[in-house]
Amino acid sequence: MKSILLFILILLSLGSCKKEEADLDMKITAIKLPAKRESGQNGNYNADKMDSPEKEKTEQKIIKTGNLRFETNDLEATYTQIQNAVKNSKATIQNDNEGKDYESVFRNLTVRVPSQNFDVFIASISKGVAYFDTKEITSQDVTAEFIDLDARLKAKKVLENRYLELLKKANKVTEMLEIEKQLSAIREEIEAKEGQLNYMQNQVSYSTITIEFYKSVAEASGATESYGTKIWTAIKSGFNSLSSLFINLLSIWPFILIMIALGYFIRKRFKSKKI
Repeated sequence: MKSILLFILILLSLGSCKKEEADLDMKITAIKLPAKRESGQNGNYNADKMDSPEKEKTEQKIIKTGNLRFETNDLEATYTQIQNAVKNSKATIQNDNEGKDYESVFRNLTVRVPSQNFDVFIASISKGVAYFDTKEITSQDVTAEFIDLDARLKAKKVLENRYLELLKKANKVTEMLEIEKQLSAIREEIEAKEGQLNYMQNQVSYSTITIEFYKSVAEASGATESYGTKIWTAIKSGFNSLSSLFINLLSIWPFILIMIALGYFIRKRFKSKKI
């Protein structure tokens, strides 16, 4: 009788162990990786949130750029004026190039100015300019693009947190490795979107203005010279040309002497034959 009872207890123990193992397998199986559609669902969820009144509260994102080109009578004075405008507008000169071509002496500047000071800066450097060869002002509204990118970034961060929760619950090594692989891919996407968002915000916060100002070489070198000055310049130019010719003749004096001697010899020989 005792043997029968002992056998029954053993069977019951084995049954309970199998049940616990089955429950454990069910728990592990329950830890499944989120389907790819969850990312889309989160994206839709956040997009829906952005369609709510919160979207209306989003500050408008405008990227402003400017391109100016004009002539000046004094390059240094114009550059000083621009430097003062840069200082007053809390801007920075990003690039500064100067040079000279056949017709003019010029200087090119690339300035980054806070967007709220854009109009004030343009007005400051425009003082004293008779007319602009080029004046291009552009405004690009990137509000929708900014909102969309921000929503996608938030959705990716939500998905990242869900994967982290799953990683805490995972018991199998294969599950852990798969979750970490997905996390790595998600974090790369998050970093890329954060970079895009930061770049866009920087372009919105600071406007880029390209400035080129130049001075005509003709005006600087003699367009305003008097008639007498021009005559004197022509005389000096002729004298310089004559001096250059004389110097060149001196450099070939051995050949000149040879030619004179040869001519004298030929002439004397010709006269002797004639006699």
